[in-house]
Amino acid sequence: MTTPNPPKPAELDDACRSAYTHAVRQGVFVEGDIAERLSCGTDEVARIRDVLQQLRLLAPCQEGPPVPVSPDLAEAELSALLESGILERRQQLARIHRQMRSLAPLYREHQQPIPTSRAVRLIENPAEVRRELAAAARNCSREAFTVQPGGGRNARTLNEAVVRDTAMLERGVKMRILYQHTARANLATRTYVRKVSALGAEVRTAEEVYERLIIFDRSVAFVPQERQGSQPPGAAIVTDETTVGYLWRIHDKMWDSARPYDASDVEYASTSEEIKSSILRLMATGLKDDVIARKLGMATRTCRRYMAGIMDELGATSRFQAGALAAAQGLVTPDPQDSTGGAQSSD
Repeated sequence: MTTPNPPKPAELDDACRSAYTHAVRQGVFVEGDIAERLSCGTDEVARIRDVLQQLRLLAPCQEGPPVPVSPDLAEAELSALLESGILERRQQLARIHRQMRSLAPLYREHQQPIPTSRAVRLIENPAEVRRELAAAARNCSREAFTVQPGGGRNARTLNEAVVRDTAMLERGVKMRILYQHTARANLATRTYVRKVSALGAEVRTAEEVYERLIIFDRSVAFVPQERQGSQPPGAAIVTDETTVGYLWRIHDKMWDSARPYDASDVEYASTSEEIKSSILRLMATGLKDDVIARKLGMATRTCRRYMAGIMDELGATSRFQAGALAAAQGLVTPDPQDSTGGAQSSD
């Protein structure tokens, strides 16, 4: 039977320190004395007592109030509990490795050869695609190449990716990641790039990236289906050597023409953030797309791409809601030159 995790030790705040100091001087923890010493009520004294007992700094006494315990002894007891849990989980991990590895030769011996027709497997279920992707990442031993078209990715997706990619990089896998230039303006993407770059990943951006693609060890490629609506698409998993090699060579040429992405370079990002801030402010006023684009001196199509990315980052369902949410969160401030921003008329 698995031993439950020891409870997380309570925090030793100033009140607990003062009470413990007084108890050490007196030799006992007398609640009435503590209440008078700290000028606090019985509920606070009870809380302090519970914290000190959780930290093993108070020991019960059969013939009187609890007595203070040496911090060295308390530390040893708490550390022993944690180390016991760590040891047990290491033993569980070793047992899992031993059991699974004992079955691997049997599986390889009886596994049927994959027919040529299965060199491309189409998986419709996005959750199953993620599982296959995680398995391929775990098995990757040499190199991984990722192409991500569009702007920046959302924070939740990147948080999942950074765990997977960090594990590969720490194993010595070489990693190349290709974005479009517009991803440089996304805060979550810049944070992700800083993390993986520090571990050795190479990241570049190109003006135009055609399709999303992930290739592991030049032996397996994940090619997503065309997205229908807002639901994540399925993917084709390609293991045919010729096809994977062809995909690699095409995107390798794209990589050669791309620009290195240094996440500490804020010139492009800061400019884009200024544009986004202006668009947010104007969206909050209810102006039409073409009017906003004309005010900012950009194409309407470009302006709409910015709007779509802003709405996605803010979780808004309408342009006006995005502007209002940004204003409420202090992301933008009204322009005093805009009549909708509250400027007083001089008439």
